[in-house]
Amino acid sequence: MAFKKIPFNQLDAGTLAVIKANAASQGITPEQYYEKRGGVNKSGYYGDSYTEGKTLTDEEYDAVIKGALAKGLKGGAIGAAINEATEAKERGSTINISTGAITASAASTAGFSSSSVSTGRSGFEGTGAPTTYTAEDGTKFTDQAAFAAYAALLQQQKATQGKLYQERRSAFQLLKDEFNRYGIGELIGDVEALIKGGLPPAEFAIELRKTPTYQKRFQANQQRINAGLRAISEAEYISLEDQYQNIMRQYGLPAAYYEKNQFGKQANLDKFIATDISPVELEERLQTGYKRVQDSNPEVLQALKAYYPDISNGDILAYVLDPKQAIQDINRKVTAAEIGGEAARAGLSMAAPERGITGVGVTDAEYLARYGVTKESARQGFGTIASGLERGKQLSEIYQQPDYTQAVAEAEVFALPDAEKARRQRRKLTQLETATFGGTTGMTGGALSRERAGQY
Repeated sequence: MAFKKIPFNQLDAGTLAVIKANAASQGITPEQYYEKRGGVNKSGYYGDSYTEGKTLTDEEYDAVIKGALAKGLKGGAIGAAINEATEAKERGSTINISTGAITASAASTAGFSSSSVSTGRSGFEGTGAPTTYTAEDGTKFTDQAAFAAYAALLQQQKATQGKLYQERRSAFQLLKDEFNRYGIGELIGDVEALIKGGLPPAEFAIELRKTPTYQKRFQANQQRINAGLRAISEAEYISLEDQYQNIMRQYGLPAAYYEKNQFGKQANLDKFIATDISPVELEERLQTGYKRVQDSNPEVLQALKAYYPDISNGDILAYVLDPKQAIQDINRKVTAAEIGGEAARAGLSMAAPERGITGVGVTDAEYLARYGVTKESARQGFGTIASGLERGKQLSEIYQQPDYTQAVAEAEVFALPDAEKARRQRRKLTQLETATFGGTTGMTGGALSRERAGQY
């Protein structure tokens, strides 16, 4: 008789429970397992275990059960009777479809070991007599009623776990939505597996921060901790990145300085977060160290490179964006370069021998900056010095007086510590010239003839 498969949706509860358990052990759905085994017939055999002429037909199966019940057998004993009938038929015996009685053939008893036979029926999965039922968690039963009760308990527990899973799933989704809002939803893929492991929702964020993907995305936080700073939240971190990016765009920096990778990370900005550089300081660095130099006259850039050889034209931007360079040092160097640049514009120099000193002028430019000289005051002051310096040098030679150098003039004009001494030296020269030639002196045309620098 041909194998007749029962439709999946018409299976009895006991058979369905066994199929679900076996499917779960293989990681597939019950429907997939059912089709994989070729279905189940009325007698409870899987299609892939049914062999026509050797496996009990539906009629023979019913007859064996009726015969067992007539003898007063119950539970596992009925299963044993079915196994016995199956083994007998495989040896060539016949089953009486009216009484279920077994009629052995001459060859049916030769060389047979009952332990070597498997019924292949749903619920046995490779067991021999007596019938064994295996629950989803691996627990085995020979009593079908006990098995059914236990299977029902497992289903109840599974339903409860499913509810908890959904609760964890909802919490996970909230976290994912929050990260998606910041453009970093891809980061929490690693955490989804933790839901199935029973992770409480309150621990999602903690476990997320342990993943390599997260730590790489927010790696500046670990650097902050190592430096004794507090770690900042993801929202703060991304907000800082956005502010840095907007400032860099505003100052026309190339996109390479703030471009994002696939996870929204802007690697070049980590150094600012790690060293606690605020957006205000970043803008100051760009305004002071980059914009001031780039937008200034060429003499300022020339002075900067002359005074500080480690800063080349192409490295100015990298220099001011290096957190290792303090903003105070950047300000100091740029101001010194501006002073030197204004001296050059006036035809003067901060270097020897024009100033009567040794060196390239950086020390003296920084010295003037410490006394409050700025680019604007340097432009005015060096213009004044240039108008009378050459005549002062000539008078020093004519009257054999101490050299009237640029450094002497700077002391008076910029009100440096030797301002009074410089003033006396300049006055003596003008007096000697007046006494010799009468009228005005060549040093009276500018501020050098005034009592104080900057008077007009």
